[in-house]
Amino acid sequence: MSMLTPPGMGGKYRITGDTYPRMRRPRRRGRLVLALVASVAALGLVGWGTLQLIGIFTGNDDKASAAGPKADCATSASPSASASTSSSAYPRPAQITVNVFNATPRAGLAKKTADELKKRGFKIGDVGNASAEFDKKVKGAGLLLGRTSAMGTSLPVLGTQLGGAETRADGRKGGDVDLVIGTGFKTLTKKADADKALAALGKPQPTPSSSKKAC
Repeated sequence: MSMLTPPGMGGKYRITGDTYPRMRRPRRRGRLVLALVASVAALGLVGWGTLQLIGIFTGNDDKASAAGPKADCATSASPSASASTSSSAYPRPAQITVNVFNATPRAGLAKKTADELKKRGFKIGDVGNASAEFDKKVKGAGLLLGRTSAMGTSLPVLGTQLGGAETRADGRKGGDVDLVIGTGFKTLTKKADADKALAALGKPQPTPSSSKKAC
């Protein structure tokens, strides 16, 4: 067997035999440990994500199940027994004094209309021709006048007797109201229709109230 000394060894090592030993650098254990920890962490994240996806697709997610019943609870509106307007807000015809004035060229129209209103239960005040302010200047069926508070009380009641009449508030202090007959006037509303309108005016109107379905 021959004895060889590899160049560069400076004669420090002596190799005998026909086989050379393998020369390896020292292993770096620190890098190996870090790589192992990183691999374990990555596997853990993948596993956690898989469990979350399974929970969502199978419907076992807590938040989704909690939101489901609440979404099904709808709010419905139902009429309540309370009324925004009651019949007590409107006076009866017997409590209303009506002044009837004729603003047309037709003679006797004010008296005829006043007599019919009296038959229907209204109190009659002054009857005659309209003042110069309104004479032949009311183009429609008629003009209903009263103080501001009468706009929601006496004038709507009188309005049931004459369809298409204009309603207007003036500065009077008394509780009486005026009916100024206009050039478009033909006749008062038929009594049967006026009675229906009067009954509907005093009928309470239910107001809707919201309620929730049971969940």
